[in-house]
Amino acid sequence: MSRRKRSRKRLPGADSVYNSYLVSLLSLRVLKNGKKKLADRIVYKALELISEKTNTDGLITLEKAVQNVSPIVELKPKRIGGATYQVPIEVKRLRATNLALKWLLRYSRERAGKNMSFKLARELMDASKGIGSSIRRREEVHRMAEANKAFSYFKARK
Repeated sequence: MSRRKRSRKRLPGADSVYNSYLVSLLSLRVLKNGKKKLADRIVYKALELISEKTNTDGLITLEKAVQNVSPIVELKPKRIGGATYQVPIEVKRLRATNLALKWLLRYSRERAGKNMSFKLARELMDASKGIGSSIRRREEVHRMAEANKAFSYFKARK
């Protein structure tokens, strides 16, 4: 067993415009090839588009979207004997937020549209209303967890 200290999770600092950790997490998820300024520009433009279209603050819409998409349970494969079971486990809050951001970006990239900020804004607005592909993904994960609820007693065993 290693005697080294366990590494601690480091959260990114709050962003400069909205002073929000959630916005900085989102811009880090948008980030490709180390182009942080471009990622920030995409996120800020998306939040601007949201506030123009809905007459509400873009940050509030983002928070509501992440809250709606965040899963409560997820499936983890567990090998017992010769078989692999999909065991439903509860998701911690940080992991749920990261999964929500991952799904929001994945389905916004798959959308048809002008540019990334426009597609991201549409996906965030849909998710805040409780519709869209990312919401469907969360419901699919919950449905699978419900179907595999019989294997939930395996999570206590090591």
